[in-house]
Amino acid sequence: MKELVLALDVEDRRLALKIAEDLADLVDKFKVNYPLVLSAGVKVISDLAEIKPVIADLKIADVPHISARIAEIAFRNDAKAAIVHGFVGSDSIRAVLNVSKRYNGEVYVVTELSSEGGVEFMEKFSLEIAERARDLGCHGLIAPATRIEKLRAIREIAKGMKILCPGIGAQGGSLEALRFADAIIVGRSIYLAENPRGVAKKLKEYVQAYSV
Repeated sequence: MKELVLALDVEDRRLALKIAEDLADLVDKFKVNYPLVLSAGVKVISDLAEIKPVIADLKIADVPHISARIAEIAFRNDAKAAIVHGFVGSDSIRAVLNVSKRYNGEVYVVTELSSEGGVEFMEKFSLEIAERARDLGCHGLIAPATRIEKLRAIREIAKGMKILCPGIGAQGGSLEALRFADAIIVGRSIYLAENPRGVAKKLKEYVQAYSV
């Protein structure tokens, strides 16, 4: 089954929890990034994990021992998965993977950013990054919904790995990404909408339709 992941890129803990509670029945996982973690504290991951599984989108990108420490903090606070940048290379990715195994967690590797800047440098190596992540035994990839042809190529490389796609909505990504992805990640288009539940419900219906 394909999934809808809600990106909680707000800064206020109470607001994040309210959004999470209001939409929990319509989404499959939450994704938290630095704005919320730095503002509310890392324990917010545990708070949200009581409602739905949480992906810690810390886009880990450092030398191996620091990458491992960041991953340790995320998994220790009940993250189900952590996201690491692929451009850091095998040693740092492997360090995060080693931590994840102790917590039965998952590791997702960013192939390229969904924003326009993603084409400047990262796009040139995104297929190689996908291959390396697959060969290392990572659980999944983060690939752009904003570049469907690249997503198609990444899907071919990924084999049985999960692919999560950001870029739907505010960045102009296409729901066609669901042809190749296992989940779409949506944030602002849902929680900033006049009717967040209505938008989430419609997106969930799209996800379910592509799951058939």
